[in-house]
Amino acid sequence: MPLDPRTRFGLKLIEIRKTRGWSQERLALESGLARSYLGGVERGQRNIALLNIFKLAEALGVAPSVLLETPVAEQELAP
Repeated sequence: MPLDPRTRFGLKLIEIRKTRGWSQERLALESGLARSYLGGVERGQRNIALLNIFKLAEALGVAPSVLLETPVAEQELAP
């Protein structure tokens, strides 16, 4: 069964953030979003707004579409 889109987005965000060696705090500072908000997004508890997807993508130096790609963690669960 596929993961909830919010969970998938959160896993991909964590993946990219950790690849850069960034903490949630650093991503919050770079993107202008609250760290507590980012924590909720990463846990799949928040339905992120399109504007915030673009803010995160810009801060991370990736295209917004990259944040919507299947996270490695989900690929590993596939049969």
